[in-house]
Amino acid sequence: MEAISIGLLGLGTVGSGVVKIIENHQDKLMHQVGCPVKVKKILVNNKNKKRDVEIDEAILTTDPEDIISDPEIDVVIEVMGGIESTKTQILKALYNKKHVVTANKDLMAIHGSELLKVASENGCDLFFEASVAGGIPVLRGLVDGLASDQIVKIMGIVNGTTNYILTKMSNFGSPYEAVLKEAQELGYAEADPTSDVEGLDAARKMAILSTLGFSMNIDLEDVKVKGISQITEEDIRYGKQLGYTMKLIGIADRVDQKVEVSVQPTLISDSHPLASVNDVYNAVFIYGEAVGETMFYGPGAGSLPTATAVVSDLVGIMKNMRLGVNGQSAVTPQYEKKLKDPSEIYSKYFLRLQVKDEVGVFAEITSIFSKHGVSFEKILQLPVKEKGLAEIVLVTHAASLQDYEDVLQNLEEINTVKTVKSSYRVEGGTK
Repeated sequence: MEAISIGLLGLGTVGSGVVKIIENHQDKLMHQVGCPVKVKKILVNNKNKKRDVEIDEAILTTDPEDIISDPEIDVVIEVMGGIESTKTQILKALYNKKHVVTANKDLMAIHGSELLKVASENGCDLFFEASVAGGIPVLRGLVDGLASDQIVKIMGIVNGTTNYILTKMSNFGSPYEAVLKEAQELGYAEADPTSDVEGLDAARKMAILSTLGFSMNIDLEDVKVKGISQITEEDIRYGKQLGYTMKLIGIADRVDQKVEVSVQPTLISDSHPLASVNDVYNAVFIYGEAVGETMFYGPGAGSLPTATAVVSDLVGIMKNMRLGVNGQSAVTPQYEKKLKDPSEIYSKYFLRLQVKDEVGVFAEITSIFSKHGVSFEKILQLPVKEKGLAEIVLVTHAASLQDYEDVLQNLEEINTVKTVKSSYRVEGGTK
């Protein structure tokens, strides 16, 4: 079998890693697929830029057509990012009967179903393992390893930047702004960190995971999103006192074919494995009806971990080429999308209130919770510096989101509650 020719769109952090792995692992690739693999052309913005990987300048181009329209190129690997212009180029590659590997979670979360349909119609593979959780083979685990099971819940830490920030805030009591600045200096956070810290990056990954795990088309707008920028050192400290660790958690939950998908700061029980996933590491917990609990853990970003996932997808495509089954792996969603309404979403909740420090206040608050059928699991009452005020920190038993939101609204309306300081979902531990 002749050498397989690759066209690479992008030569940044991940692109450089892909080139290194293809060069350094030729023996393994030959053994896996029975032929050499060569990078024929690489799209870059600037041919003269200094890079951390040695490249023959003759294979560099600034024109994507040199890759997309080259009949000798078998597989296009997209690692440049972007959405609309990148979508146009990938569509053109698929129409030109080229297989595609992408690490682009933004693109796949928004246009994935359309691109997979075009790939299938043109007998092409479109693989995107690297779009979620870097080097962790979680998509392959979901689609292949757990193919025979019914997935009921996916829960995970899928953004390394926010996990790094929350780890530092938890371990050192540092304020959010200071840790964000440190993360930017270390290159973990972008100059504009909005996508990470407001949960958008994690939401895109949860849309992909839930679409594959539940076999239904989950769109980005179906994911309820809340970021970490409002978390305070007090929230983390009080959570610790009650036995919880603060994490930005993506949750996709299915009950009777109805689903909820969210990304939000969550207090995880210290006994739960996700509580000990620190720094830039990612982890995804998958609950199957038959298998029970499985967890995928590893580096969620970085040049070589992400490039490993890209090249693994490339190996999958090349094996399919040998078998003559390209374009047959995409499975259209089996179920119609049905989203839970707030009365069907159950969880425990952490709540911090500042209240007037006077007789009868706690009884008034308790009656509001009782009216909506929400009971307490844990309670802390703490003095505050401001005279005449007290702080109440509590964790509820499992309650519907609807009942909990009604409680919050009622609390806002009574004059004995000065302010609702914070509120978070609680996961892990006893129900």
